[in-house]
Amino acid sequence: MSTRYWKLVPLSLLVFAITGCAGKAQVKKDDKKTDDSQVNKPVDEPSLRGKEYKEVPELVTIYFDLDQSTLRTDARETLQKNYEALKNHSDWEVLVEGHCDERGTTEYNLGLGQKRASSVRQYYRTLGIDGSRIATISYGKENPGCMDHNEDCWSKNRRGVTKVRINPATK
Repeated sequence: MSTRYWKLVPLSLLVFAITGCAGKAQVKKDDKKTDDSQVNKPVDEPSLRGKEYKEVPELVTIYFDLDQSTLRTDARETLQKNYEALKNHSDWEVLVEGHCDERGTTEYNLGLGQKRASSVRQYYRTLGIDGSRIATISYGKENPGCMDHNEDCWSKNRRGVTKVRINPATK
């Protein structure tokens, strides 16, 4: 091979290194990294970081059918009552937890739990609660309310729990 060829090889590599491969997106240094906890969450949903939520007697847990995230009629009636309490306590920040029974994979149940929590959140928004007050989280099958291995127990684990935290900024 000629010396001319060997002079072109480093030059070609330099040009290739500078321009990069065609078809690949280049990441800008100022692009924000995605926080995995915020994936698939609505933009106006508040952060849960550093906040403790608790159950209060005014807010009742709802239940879902097997492999479903749609709200049953009894669940909508319960959420309507919960809405009345939330409307009267504008200082409450709301957390909706989605739970599943033990059947199915961890990944499937985490996804289903998030759909359940999101269904409740959307219903509260439809009723008039500001979305910036309502956060969601999925526990999938990892936080059961009942430990038995039968349909009665599983039906109690397929739930949506509404919890609150009193926002000190509104006091």
